Amino acid sequence: MSVFFYGCITLDGYLADKNHGLSWLYETGTTEETGYEDFYRKMDVTIMGRRTFEEIAKLEDAAAVYPTTENYVFTHTDRLPCKGFIPVSADVPRLVAELGEKNVWVVGGNTILAPLLERDMVDHLIIQIAPVLLGEGIPLFTQKEGLRRFHLDEVKRYGQFAELTYSKSGGSS
Repeated sequence: MSVFFYGCITLDGYLADKNHGLSWLYETGTTEETGYEDFYRKMDVTIMGRRTFEEIAKLEDAAAVYPTTENYVFTHTDRLPCKGFIPVSADVPRLVAELGEKNVWVVGGNTILAPLLERDMVDHLIIQIAPVLLGEGIPLFTQKEGLRRFHLDEVKRYGQFAELTYSKSGGSS
């Protein structure tokens, strides 16, 4: 099993604007300009928070966004308005550990990523950086203090996006 974060941030480190909006991203480019398809083919499971899910649910055919993965949404509700998504209210690291030998993609959401980083459960970070400065917004990293080291594996350019691929280094404290 490997746990991946794959997503896009602004130059100043934000996942979304202060109102959780992603218009800055949609106006910058599309997934066709990235290695998204190759990445997604390797995933077995997606996990996301409610706000990330709400962005996906706005799409015309939300169920088609992640058609081949099990898709878990961390929420306090027991029903979701879209097929193909499973609501869960479990502890994030515990659910990930229970998934077994699967590749897990953390889709957006610093509230999902932070507890996994705190428990040293994130194996890979694939971060695309858009040429946008927001000045304020929802940051990618919000974990508690604690040194975590990653190794830079690759740098790619997709149009205006820079993609940095990191894997977990052996030591952390």
